[in-house]
Amino acid sequence: MTPVSNYLLRRAFELRRWIKWVVYTLLLINFGYYAWEEWVIAAHTLRESSTLLDLGSAFSASLEELAWFLLLALFELETYVLSDEALTPRVQRTLHLARIAAYLLLAHTLYQYTIYGVDLERKVTELPEVTSLCDLDGQEASFTSNMRYTTIDSQNCEELSTASVFYEVIVEGVVTDPKGLTIEKQLAWVDVIELSVWLLIILTIEIDIRLQNRDIVGGSLMHAANVSKAVLYGTLFLVMAYWALRHQWVYVWDEFVWIAGFAVIEMNVKEWRDELTGETT
Repeated sequence: MTPVSNYLLRRAFELRRWIKWVVYTLLLINFGYYAWEEWVIAAHTLRESSTLLDLGSAFSASLEELAWFLLLALFELETYVLSDEALTPRVQRTLHLARIAAYLLLAHTLYQYTIYGVDLERKVTELPEVTSLCDLDGQEASFTSNMRYTTIDSQNCEELSTASVFYEVIVEGVVTDPKGLTIEKQLAWVDVIELSVWLLIILTIEIDIRLQNRDIVGGSLMHAANVSKAVLYGTLFLVMAYWALRHQWVYVWDEFVWIAGFAVIEMNVKEWRDELTGETT
């Protein structure tokens, strides 16, 4: 390798490292935003009678973000930070057990999302006695539409909705109109799809890592995993397009940054594969 090539390679590694830490910092900022947002929403959806399960449901996005941070850190350790000598069978078992714990937390989040979607289809109650939001003035009720919650009072009741039909959205005191209910259902099932796609992406990364731990850098299984990734990441961009349609720009940004975060892991895996290919060659 010439001195110029060596210099360019070092600069590329430095740039990649800076990009990696910028992405990880942005993800940490996003986590803080989600925690704050769910805290604000919880003021409308949680009651004194709320259970621990209700609390977990109210902060499901924050818990999901924590699980993803754990997974990202574990993948970073296994695919980049730790050397082959440090990745002893005991260390690998520890990493795998920690990832299983993160998967269980994500599975619980997926369960919560699915239950919420089913409840929106089956447990939404129409309020026949309410023909205007002003009928709920003074009852400490909240109106929700497109994930925005507003306490109903005499100043805003006519501005929030002009509909004459309203529904109580699972939580007592939280109401919406037909348009808001449709959006709520769509957003709920998009959450289910998005998390399911991410779990499948994690499965493909696990396949890559398990194969490369055995010095396998090709074959039909790895090819199928890589083809699947293209389809799965494409689905995530469709999810981003839907959120953009709903003007949920924070969700669009969050999805983009998480894709960038796991792109870093994909680069780690590819670099590792190139090293194995070089050793084989």
